[in-house]
Amino acid sequence: MKIYAVVLLLGLSSLVLGAPGGGGGGGPPPYSTDWETSLRTKVFTNYSTQQRPSQRVIVHVSFTLLTINDLNIKDQTMSSTGYLTLRWIDERLKWDTAIDGNDYSNVKFLFSTESYVWRPALIVENSVSDVKIISDINTPMRILSTGSIEWSPMGLYVVSCESDITYYPVDSQTCFIKISSWGYTSSEIDLKMKFSTISLGFYSPNGEWDLMSTSAEASAAKTRGDFSFPSLTFTVTVQRRLLFHTLNTLFPVALMAFLIPMVFKLHSESGEKIGFSLTVLLAYAVYLTMISDSIPSTSFTPCYLSIYLVFILAISSISVLCTILVLNFNFGTDEDPIPNVTRVIVISIIARIICWKQKSCRPRRKVANSSVELIENFQSTQSTEQKDDSSSETDDITWQDLANIMDRAFFIFFSLLIALATVMFISVVFSERASS
Repeated sequence: MKIYAVVLLLGLSSLVLGAPGGGGGGGPPPYSTDWETSLRTKVFTNYSTQQRPSQRVIVHVSFTLLTINDLNIKDQTMSSTGYLTLRWIDERLKWDTAIDGNDYSNVKFLFSTESYVWRPALIVENSVSDVKIISDINTPMRILSTGSIEWSPMGLYVVSCESDITYYPVDSQTCFIKISSWGYTSSEIDLKMKFSTISLGFYSPNGEWDLMSTSAEASAAKTRGDFSFPSLTFTVTVQRRLLFHTLNTLFPVALMAFLIPMVFKLHSESGEKIGFSLTVLLAYAVYLTMISDSIPSTSFTPCYLSIYLVFILAISSISVLCTILVLNFNFGTDEDPIPNVTRVIVISIIARIICWKQKSCRPRRKVANSSVELIENFQSTQSTEQKDDSSSETDDITWQDLANIMDRAFFIFFSLLIALATVMFISVVFSERASS
């Protein structure tokens, strides 16, 4: 009977020690949902979400960027997906290993939501989609036994972004996500950076933009009324990928520019010179309109691409006028004599510059060692021949010859001008790209 009594006593003791709320010296009870429920009831008794944990709560903030959805330089906005990680201490939710004689060492942490736990009221200052307190009812808060709380609310951040379109489409943009306290002043909440950069552990690249750098820093406190509020700034610097805009913007623009002087290679009798030049002019006008639609109208800096397009558009307009002049020359008749001024300018100046028929650009012959008299006789004979040739050329010139000379001169002039402008534009744009 004594043996049965001892066994019964040991069994009752084990049941008592293993039950929720049981004590004893055999170590802490194993984890169970009932055991956690018992702890949660004791911790949250008389807890109020309206009361701050302390007089001045220190909140450590970090930001994890998941992806950049879009950066619209026309609307000057950046859309990104990520989540903030907030950490603070709430002494009211701290529990020791023993409460009311019960050992809760095996309950490492509790979970709750913003409905039952106080949280700092933060906003995204430069949000353009929805300015409200950062909230995520579905994301649980992790509460440690020390009273430390960690919360990571997910969000889609659409913020204003001042665009710099100077080097568009080879441009870089810097955007900011500004986090500030709302309701709680600097004397009640202190926001501190957990890291000096944005976390990119789960970042997915964007198809249009390369992520160049990120940073995080505490900014100057924001003053609203008579109070100041703490503020943090997360900076994202991105650079546009080149392939798409090189194939769809830069290459077509440069290609159409070199079509402008080709109008002077068409024969006047073809009847296509005016139609060709107007087609190129209209094509550039359409391209300028399309690019203007993607550039902010409130930009403080000029866009080199727009300047280049306007310059080429002006050259194309001038080429139309020059084409009309060439056609007037070509269809002139012998009944209308060529003015002497036109004859002198075209034959004596322009024809020699462009080496028309190579009569003005013949290299001088090298004369071997001979007597001075022979050289003087040869030079005098050559000068006499040149005078006779020039006078005969001037007398025999026709309107069609003038048109051919002007066609060649305009072709060389516009080709050099467009090549110089294109090289300068590409050099300026890509030199900035190389330096960045």
